[in-house]
Amino acid sequence: MIKTEHLRYAYQTDTEETIKFVLDDVNLTVNKGEFVAVLGHNGCGKSTLAKHFNGLLLPSGGMVYINGMNTKQEDLYQEIRKNVGMVFQNPDNQIVATVVEEDVAFAPENLGVPSDEIRHRVDEALKTVGMYELRLHAPHLLSGGQKQRVAIAGAIAMEPECIVFDEPTAMLDPKGRSEVIETMLKLKNEKNMTVVLITHYMEEAARADRVVVMDRGKILRDDTPKNIFSEVKFLKGLGLDVPQVTELCYLLAKAGIPVPQDVLTVEECADALMQLL
Repeated sequence: MIKTEHLRYAYQTDTEETIKFVLDDVNLTVNKGEFVAVLGHNGCGKSTLAKHFNGLLLPSGGMVYINGMNTKQEDLYQEIRKNVGMVFQNPDNQIVATVVEEDVAFAPENLGVPSDEIRHRVDEALKTVGMYELRLHAPHLLSGGQKQRVAIAGAIAMEPECIVFDEPTAMLDPKGRSEVIETMLKLKNEKNMTVVLITHYMEEAARADRVVVMDRGKILRDDTPKNIFSEVKFLKGLGLDVPQVTELCYLLAKAGIPVPQDVLTVEECADALMQLL
């Protein structure tokens, strides 16, 4: 679905001679139907990487391919953006209409989709994210999690094969975060949609098929959540955290208690402790 080859991206600084590479030789493949989470501290390049996945940013060096289409080809921009939808951190910045269903219809209308098809897409998208009953509501009266689900519905209505979520839960409370993550999993499991999640919440990344760890514009790890989060010392050295239950097992093991180091959920932790008892 997505492939980067030796991707580099630089922001020009105030001094013209100085070029800072935010992405440096990034090689990444995201397969169709995968749920991939990208982790890293602020400034590591993960959001810059996300913006390359539908042509919002273009490489300073190397290549980015979406379904085999080179993002540097201007005549492919519209097709690329049909393939990859984007959902950003602040839902208020993505909602443009005064009625929920009108907001979801905005993108298909701009793509020239026929009216009957728009009606079908809007209804299906709102049902997918659990917002169909609120389709006639004003977006500004919704909770943060509900607004973000409306933004997701707007992306779904474009019928992309992939949606990239750039820290979509950063401004939400725990309930809102849970709603959005469950929606992502539903898209992946029921719609076979490719999901890329940029996040700094470890519990969210633990739900993915793969976790990519970035630092200083480079990919340092690309593996399953169990393998990634078992490297507690490595992650903490990068200024990152691990799921709370994983850290608990790490501390228990340091204290000499033989518990597994690849625990990701409360249930797994409870089972491990029960076996010891």
